[in-house]
Order: sequence, then structure tokens, then C-alpha cells
Amino acid sequence: MPLYTAEERTRRDASPWTLVQGILAPIQFLVFLVSLGLVLRYLWTGAGEQAATLSVVVKTLVLYTIMVTGSIWEREVFGRWLFARPFFWEDVFSMLVLALHTAYLVVLGWDLLGVRDQMLLALAAYATYVINATQFLLKLRAARRESDHALTDDDPGVSPAGSTA
Repeated sequence: MPLYTAEERTRRDASPWTLVQGILAPIQFLVFLVSLGLVLRYLWTGAGEQAATLSVVVKTLVLYTIMVTGSIWEREVFGRWLFARPFFWEDVFSMLVLALHTAYLVVLGWDLLGVRDQMLLALAAYATYVINATQFLLKLRAARRESDHALTDDDPGVSPAGSTA
């Protein structure tokens, strides 16, 4: 079953939210890498608690932003805010990612755990983020292959590699 129908592909390509997602995803990944480094540094050395804490908060805010804009994108392309057929399992797993990041904010805000345990919770949230990001990267790769295939089907003079035959 194709990832996108022809109509969905047209809506995807026309949506400004496609570009927004394309910009936010690498930004979120960079924020994640910086934060991961700061969290690990704190766990290994005990130094940089404030920087690590702030970085997890920033990572969580970026995650919320990409989730909200992703829901808008999904609504424009598939007519559903979440759990559209092609991204159902990615969205399901995203709920776990959101839950763990939100749990971190709750624990931080209400001072429910010590800093070390907060950072371990952040690492658990980050592990789910990595799995979820991998899901979306695999889906993006499938969409690109599907688009390349659609181009070759529409124009028999184009080879699968994108060059003219």
C-alpha cells in the first residue's frame, strides 16, 4: 500500500507545514544532541546541573512545537490531527515520547525526584525520542522512494536514479 495517495502527495507538497517540519526536525535533533551531551556530562561529573536542566526543558519545548506543527501538517495532508493511516504507529509512539518529556517537566516543576533521577528520566525520554525519530526517518526514506517511483511511472524517460534514460 502506498504511503500517500496522489491527492495526499499533492497536499503534502503544497503545504507550508511540510517545510516547517523539514526545518524543525534537524533543529530538534541538534537540540537533542547538545542536551544529551549536557545530561551525560552532569551524570558523569556532577557538573553543569543548570545547563543540563535547561537543555532538557528547551528540548521538550522544541518537541511540543514539532508535535503541534506535525498535527497541523497531518490534518492538512490526511484530514486527521493525529493517527492518520500512514503515520499511525509513529504517532502512537510519539505519545510515549511526549508522556516521558512531560513527566520530566512535572518532576522538575514539583521537585519530585532528585536531580540525578530527573536526568535519568530525561535519558529515558531521549531513548524513546531516538526510536521515534528513527521511525520517522524510515518513513521519510519510504516516501522519497515512493516519490522517485511515482516520477518514473509518470515519465518513462526517467530512470529510477532520476537521470534521463
